Order: sequence, then C-alpha cells, then structure tokens
Amino acid sequence: MKLSVVILSYKVPHHLMLCLDSVTKAIEHIDAEIIVVDNNSEDESCDLVKQNFPKVNLVKNTENSGFSKGNNKGAEEAKGEYLCILNPDTVVPEDCFSELLNYHMELENTGAIGVQLIDGSGEFLQESKRNVPTPRVALKKLLGKPSSYYNFDLNKDENGPTAILVGAFMFLKTDVYLSIGGFDEDYFMYGEDIDFSFRIIKAGFQNYYFGKSQVLHFKGESTTKDQVYLQHFFNAMSIFYKKHFKTYGTSFRLIRQSLNIRRFIEKLKLKSAKIQSPEFKDVYLISEDTDLLAHLKAKLNSNVNLMSKIDSELKDALIVMDANHIRYKDCIEIITGLKSKTNVFRIKPRNYNFIIGSDSKYIKGEVIGLS
Repeated sequence: MKLSVVILSYKVPHHLMLCLDSVTKAIEHIDAEIIVVDNNSEDESCDLVKQNFPKVNLVKNTENSGFSKGNNKGAEEAKGEYLCILNPDTVVPEDCFSELLNYHMELENTGAIGVQLIDGSGEFLQESKRNVPTPRVALKKLLGKPSSYYNFDLNKDENGPTAILVGAFMFLKTDVYLSIGGFDEDYFMYGEDIDFSFRIIKAGFQNYYFGKSQVLHFKGESTTKDQVYLQHFFNAMSIFYKKHFKTYGTSFRLIRQSLNIRRFIEKLKLKSAKIQSPEFKDVYLISEDTDLLAHLKAKLNSNVNLMSKIDSELKDALIVMDANHIRYKDCIEIITGLKSKTNVFRIKPRNYNFIIGSDSKYIKGEVIGLS
C-alpha cells in the first residue's frame, strides 16, 4: 500500500464528514487507506463514519488521550509506505497527495513535508513554515517581532526546506515516523508538532514545505480557543524548552515570564475576536442544483443567486460552494481568490445536507443544516 491517512477526531462530526469526503476524492487513484482515530467524542462522529465511509479503518478510544497518543495509535495501524497526519477540520484538494508523492521522489534525506495552510477566510497561516523556536527566537516573537520565528526565506507559494511544520498536516515516510518514535506523548495538545519536527532534524533528516498545494484548515475547530486552550498551549511550550534547551537557564526564565504576558494578550485577542461577526449583503450559490437553491433560500430566509461558475468581481457576499458541482480544489481557489473583497465562504460537501465554514482563525466555525 502506498499511503495511509491518519485523522484524529474529537467532537467535530460535520467537519470530519467534509474532511473525509475531500480525502476520499484525493485518494481515488492511489493505493491508500484512511484511518480515523476517535478520541472518545461521545457524539455521532463514529456512527457517521460507519454509515458514510464503511471502508475507513475506525479506531475508537475509550478516553480522550490527546493529540500525540491518538495519532501514534493511528500510525500503528498504518499499512502504507507513506503516512499523512491530518486534522479533521481540513479540506484537501484532489491532487494533494499525488503531488506530494511526486515531490517526495524529487528530494533526498527527506523528513516530513508540510503544505500551504489557509484558514476559512482565505488567509495564509504562517505557522505552515517556521524556524526552530530557540529561546532567543521565541523571546523575539513574544515581544512582537516574529521575523525569526516564521520562515520568511520562502514565499508562501514556493517549495523548499523549512525546519518546523504544523501538526494539522504532515506527510512523511511511515518508517521515518516510526524511527523518530512518533509524537512525544508527554504533550497532550499543542507543541508536539514543533517537538516532532525538531526531532526529525536532530535525527539527520530535512523537513520541507510544499507551497504549491493549498489545504483549507478551519483552525481551532477541534478545541474552542478559551482559557483551557491557552493553558494547554503554553504548558506545551514549557515542556519543549525543558526538553531541548535545558542549558538556557536565564533565557528559559525569561521565556516563562514572557509566556505569562503573552497569555494575557492572547486572552484579550480571543475575547475581541468572539464578538466579531462578518456581514454580507448578497448570497450566491455556485451550483446547478435547484433543489439545493430552494433549501438554501428557505434556511437563510434570503434571496439566493444561482451561478454555475464564480464571478471574480463578487464582494461583500456569502458564497456557498456545492462540492457536487465543483472540485474541492476549486473551492479553495475561490476562497483565496476572493478573500480580499470581504466575502464569506461556505462549502456544501457531496451527499450531505449542510453547509460549513469559518470566518477567522480565532472564531469557531459554523454548520448550517439545510433539511
């Protein structure tokens, strides 16, 4: 088998269905398997997987064991030569894995490969390509100077070496994953991707960024970004520095102090973000499905314009994209292409009667049922 896609899921049933639908399309011509590890969601997630994706290898945990343990458990099940660690709140284009397989073959001594991640509003997520966050680099970022933290040597649309990737999407040889020991299970959530990327480098491999493939990441769907999130994140960073930079005594103390300050700042950001609400004056459905049009009109109680293809001049609009009519790759390109015109975007997955989307990396997205 060529590829195993491991998706760790926790209480995001609708996002998981969208993700699985996009992955299913992306592996149509690849000898591949999908492994879903459910971290005891206690909702309809597992039933939906069984009903709609019977070929998926579903692993049901009896407790929420965290990101590292859950993904390691999925990797143990993997039969593929290659492995992709993927968040459930992502949408991959149809050519994503085939392009990554080709790109990997061009490289030597390859560790993990990441892609260009964008949020639901079309904004590039800079954590897609980062440098090693040494204490000096981290301090500068915490003080509002992130130039050394993110890898600005690479343009977001370019391909090339980078040090640190994000755990929402990591593509690598399965034997490399296992030889590194997988994710460090001391991390419950957050920081494990930095640690894993760094250990790959320390083992003598090179990580890469593949900017020519865009993947939609509804950032923050698996966990609401509240005080609990902040606590997990900053605890994870403390683990990382204690583990890899024990000799940086003074710097580490400064980092701990700076983390507390940064936590307060992030709390203010999150509080501000939660009260923001995007506005739109027109609704457009990219589809040819008149039944879907009627459902959408009734649900939104609004006039909806049916279009078979996108108008690049649309602005201040809610744009609903029907995945039965256009590819997921097209959906992603529409979002990135029209983001500058204050549009709002929603996707209707194939064979599902809901639309889904997110308008900011700070705000949990919404699901609107159409039945």
